[in-house]
Amino acid sequence: MGKLSGIVEFISGSPQFRITEVMDEQAPLYIFYSQTEIADDLAGIISSNSDNKQVRTNDKVNILCAGDVVFSLTSGTASIVRKEHEGYLYTQNYVKLIPNKNVAPRFLVYLLNEDRTIKKQFMMGLQGSQVLKYTLKQLKELEIPKLPSIEKQRIVGDVYFKQLRLQALRKRAANLETTILLSKLEEETKK
Repeated sequence: MGKLSGIVEFISGSPQFRITEVMDEQAPLYIFYSQTEIADDLAGIISSNSDNKQVRTNDKVNILCAGDVVFSLTSGTASIVRKEHEGYLYTQNYVKLIPNKNVAPRFLVYLLNEDRTIKKQFMMGLQGSQVLKYTLKQLKELEIPKLPSIEKQRIVGDVYFKQLRLQALRKRAANLETTILLSKLEEETKK
C-alpha cells in the first residue's frame, strides 16, 4: 500500500476571497464549478436547475478542462469534468487530481468514491472535527490499496460511470412519471 500522493499530483483551486472582481466588460467572465456540476459530471447528465455564481476578473484563476479529475473537499466526492463544464473556475473547495500514467482517471474516481478502506480513512479523519470538510493533507495521506492492471482499472472505471448514468436516468424517469401522475390526479379533482 502506498499513499495517494505517490500516484497523483494535486492542484488546489483559486482562493475565492482573493479573486478581485472587476466591472470591465472586456475582462474574462468565469462560472464557478459547484456541487451541482460535480454531481452532474458523475451521473453524466445536466441539471436544468443550475444557478451558478459568476465572476469577471483579470486575475489568473484555476480553471477546469474536460477530462480533469476533480475532488470536492466539502462533499468528499470525486468526478471527471465533462466538456459542458470546461473552463469553469474552481475554488479552494476543490482540488484537481492529475494521476500518473499507471492510474486510469475513471478508476481513480471509483476508488475515491467507493473504496471501503478509503471511506474508513476519511471518516477517521473527520472524527472530532466541528466542520465536516476534508483537507488536502488528508487526501494526500490516503493509503491506497494495490492497484490492478491498467486494463482492469479502465474496465472497472467504465462500468462504474455507466452504472451511475443508468441510475441517474432511472431516477429522472421515475420523477417524470410522478409529475405526470400528479398532474392527472389534479385534473381529476377539478372535474
